[in-house]
Amino acid sequence: MSRPSVALRDLMAFLRQRSRDQVIPACLAVLVTAIIVIVFLVDSKINTAPPPQIIYVENYAANRTDADIVADQKKDQAAREAAAKDKQRQFQQLENRLGMD
Repeated sequence: MSRPSVALRDLMAFLRQRSRDQVIPACLAVLVTAIIVIVFLVDSKINTAPPPQIIYVENYAANRTDADIVADQKKDQAAREAAAKDKQRQFQQLENRLGMD
């Protein structure tokens, strides 16, 4: 079995036989590669989890009638339409401010 210390000594003996013109670029290549790998490892841990999402649930009575359901749906639809009109009004104001036609 080969131990890591033996492999390291073998690598050092190999590098000692090389000229400085070969060793420096080889070390720089290994350093740049190590930096890239480290950056990928660190970056993969940052801001990867989605933020917690809060979902509000409305609890309805079990004995609601169909008329109650339809009335709630109409009220919700009116609120959605009012929000859409407000958003459209805001975009219209932005368009006027920017001078778009």
